[in-house]
Amino acid sequence: PDAHIADYLLCVARTKEGALKQVQGKEGISIFLIDAKSSGISYTLLNTIAKDKLCEVVLDQVQVPKDNILGQLDQGWSKVPRILERAAIAKCCEVVGNMQKVLEMTIDYAKERKQFDRPIGSFQAIQHYCADMATDVDGARLATYQAAWMLSQGTSGTKEVAVAKAWVGEASQRVTNLAHQIHGAIGATMEHDLHFYTRRAKAAELSYGDANFYREIVATEMGL
Repeated sequence: PDAHIADYLLCVARTKEGALKQVQGKEGISIFLIDAKSSGISYTLLNTIAKDKLCEVVLDQVQVPKDNILGQLDQGWSKVPRILERAAIAKCCEVVGNMQKVLEMTIDYAKERKQFDRPIGSFQAIQHYCADMATDVDGARLATYQAAWMLSQGTSGTKEVAVAKAWVGEASQRVTNLAHQIHGAIGATMEHDLHFYTRRAKAAELSYGDANFYREIVATEMGL
């Protein structure tokens, strides 16, 4: 998102002749820091479910100074997973805030909306829905904090990042789905703010890999 207003871009590219034939696809990879206003770069805003200004970025004959190579030439792949881990946790932080807002909106609505002369929040089914939402929100926050803390300490947090991203992605869907159910008909109207958070949560679920992608990482980290 927002590549069209960025100052710099990180570009991961193959720089070793014949690297495309490598089975693992990890050799001959370099990372470049590129001035986002360089000649030859074009940006196209995409119409996404989240309306989050996601861009298609095309680089055509873009010239990059050799000093803008991050790390060693052809040896950039080892840094890519670490970059993606930090991006994934940043996305988790965004989604946790999203989930918290949805929970607060839903609790307020459950207290104010009346049915059968009593707030709908007094009904056990609604109470349990809200409790489930709170459980998912707190679980997502704790998993995200743990992973972020490990990365901040410079220790390997590959498993923790994967656990957080897998959990947050699916938990956010459960939270938004329950929120729509509790809101009832008003929750189905596109003008309601709830749709903004639902759309952002759905897009974030798929960003940098979905839950199944991260489950595979967790399994690998456990030696399976």
